[in-house]
Amino acid sequence: MQKQGGFFSNSTPPLEARHFVSGLNSSFNGDQLSFADYVERNRDMIRKVRSATHISNLNRAVEGNAPFALEPAGADVAGKEKKYRRGILLTHGLSDSPYFMRHLAALFQASGFRVLAVLLPGHGTCPGDLLEVTWREWAKAVAYGTDRLAEEVDEVYLGGYSAGGALSIYQSLQDTRVSGLFLFAPALEITHRAAYACMHKLVSWLIPRAKWLEIKPDKDIYKYESFAKNTATQMYQLTLALSEKLKLQPLDIPIFAVASVDDKTVKTVATLEFMQQQSNPANRFILYTTEAEKSAQSAPAQNIERVNSLVPEQKILGSAHTAILIPAEDEYYGVEGEYASCIHYYPEQMDKYEECMLHPEKCWLGEVLQKNLDAGLLRRLMYNPNFAALKVSIKQFIDSLP
Repeated sequence: MQKQGGFFSNSTPPLEARHFVSGLNSSFNGDQLSFADYVERNRDMIRKVRSATHISNLNRAVEGNAPFALEPAGADVAGKEKKYRRGILLTHGLSDSPYFMRHLAALFQASGFRVLAVLLPGHGTCPGDLLEVTWREWAKAVAYGTDRLAEEVDEVYLGGYSAGGALSIYQSLQDTRVSGLFLFAPALEITHRAAYACMHKLVSWLIPRAKWLEIKPDKDIYKYESFAKNTATQMYQLTLALSEKLKLQPLDIPIFAVASVDDKTVKTVATLEFMQQQSNPANRFILYTTEAEKSAQSAPAQNIERVNSLVPEQKILGSAHTAILIPAEDEYYGVEGEYASCIHYYPEQMDKYEECMLHPEKCWLGEVLQKNLDAGLLRRLMYNPNFAALKVSIKQFIDSLP
């Protein structure tokens, strides 16, 4: 990797075109479109916005950030009342894109599912498009995708990662067509400080930088690195709305969930509590942990499979929020991938940022926790060394469905 274009700047980068609203992606744009037309509309939008911000790898960015659909593979995929027996809507997480759902999509496709994946408003184009979006626009995207899927399949399933997991639960609580859930590090609870992130509006008309929690280089083509305060506010409001609904009605549908004790982004204890409150006997929970994490031992053993995420021979200190859905072979985030997540050092520790980016052999891998930072130079883990085993667990759960 070479130093070019001010890559290793000595200060936080100034606000650039990507940090302002494009005017094309702050609200849901599907309306009554067919899913194929919805995909094409979003591909055109992504190409237009990303071209304006002069992003490299434009074609890859469009392909990875766009919503998509897959036809089911294998025998016995025909439905009794609809074209297909089963289908799943996949929803990505906060600040990332449908790229994160691609490997799961292939798994479900091979298991006979019709697969649709939506793009949440504000995502896929530029970080500035999250400045004005609201969580209800995200919910509209999930509702739309559910409607399109239900037109084609007898059994509707929802699968979501992080914020997408919370949105999937929210949709299932008001939609009797949903037959089951697949949740991956669902964002059921975040810090209460996010509730005050909207206070920036008092000063941001004078100081545009006040709209941002983090201004980063945004070198990741499938996930924003810069983070707008409004994003945290909307996520917090979504978790409050979801919590109120869950108090009124538990879920009796089958739920498959995965979480990591070493998760800096969401509170895994909230996922534990959520799963304890659900009653379906088919429910299954995969919990990534390490021998040192004694807190996991207090979790009830029923329907919980604990997976050791400590892999010292690979310099992996534990799992991370960003690691669950990506296999080690992924060409962008995997072991030999192009992208390295070192932005936790930027810009305060530029020497470590540069060394982390240039010398992967020196880095430990794991979540950005103080205990891991104390171990030495750290990259945030972006892939799951246990992904093959996770696929087996998901397939076993699918085979157990009625």
